[in-house]
Amino acid sequence: MKAMKYKWLYLLALVSALLGISAGLGWAWWNRESAPIAAPSSTAANKAVKIQISPGMASPQIGSKLQAAGLIRSSNAWKLWARWLSFQDKQGGFKSGIYQLSPTQSLPEIANEIWKGSVIQLDFTIPEGWSIQQMGNYFESQGFFKAQEFVAAAHNIPKDKYPWLPDGLPSLEGFLYPDTYKLASDNITPQAAIKQMLDRFEKSALPLYQQSNNHTHLTLLQWTTLASIVEKEAEVPSERPIIAGVFTKRLQRKMRLESDPTVEYGLGIRQTAAQPLTLAQVKTASPYNTYLNAGLPPGPIASPGLGSLTATLEPANTDYLFFVARYDGSHVFSKTLSEHEAARRAIRLNVQAQQKNHPSSVISH
Repeated sequence: MKAMKYKWLYLLALVSALLGISAGLGWAWWNRESAPIAAPSSTAANKAVKIQISPGMASPQIGSKLQAAGLIRSSNAWKLWARWLSFQDKQGGFKSGIYQLSPTQSLPEIANEIWKGSVIQLDFTIPEGWSIQQMGNYFESQGFFKAQEFVAAAHNIPKDKYPWLPDGLPSLEGFLYPDTYKLASDNITPQAAIKQMLDRFEKSALPLYQQSNNHTHLTLLQWTTLASIVEKEAEVPSERPIIAGVFTKRLQRKMRLESDPTVEYGLGIRQTAAQPLTLAQVKTASPYNTYLNAGLPPGPIASPGLGSLTATLEPANTDYLFFVARYDGSHVFSKTLSEHEAARRAIRLNVQAQQKNHPSSVISH
């Protein structure tokens, strides 16, 4: 009996030893496979990798992608950690989006980032004076989404979420506030971009209108429309109130605005010093042609910035009724039509002389 007892004790000790060895080997394997591939002080530490996790991508696929990108050592170790995360958080899961990861991170650190959805933020900047079409072209060039997708989305008016938007808008032209924004990489859609821009208009521009004295008695749509024209005409900040003053005075006197940018917007073109608007273009009928139509066009022609919005509410009290661009960003202002015509002739002669002396140069309007 004693011999049998010692035999069982020996076997138990042997099994315990083997289990201990296995556990030790397993722990050593896990430490090795889950450790960072690169040390923080190595060259690889500066080489962050952008990884896109597509919606619905299974955990083994994610592990294989991370291993192929040189971010983790073992897809098998990834599977083990994924099971552990699932056990700890049964309602959670790996989230889609674009992640910026580093070989200096351990496997658990990388897994936790993707589990929490710590996606990178993508910046986009909308300059003052851009139209919806220009915005769409920009987004497409940056790889966000197609231009036509953005333009189509900007023709849906979310009146339910933004009841302050004027009635009957054909598009959100003029109300997409120019600024710099961030989009989470798991939500790169035209709707997400538009929401941010409308939110910023609501926060930055709308209070300006609501709290102003509004001596010009402009409606919200008229204000944004006139400010968009000022934005397209003015390149020198100090001239914005003067240009707004000229347009305000012309409106008060029932004079047509005769603004080139409105013609360009209606025709979908952009003039330059080398190719100014032709007489035929100026006479082409369009709801936006302020040479042919009295008053303001039916809506904005671009997104005005804070400077033009402010200048339109507080226009300069001026005797000027005309202005003409010098093609360097500044303008010559005139009180009478004869002064205006003289200024136009002088600028045209100057442009022709520059083109003759420097034929390769093009001066933008």
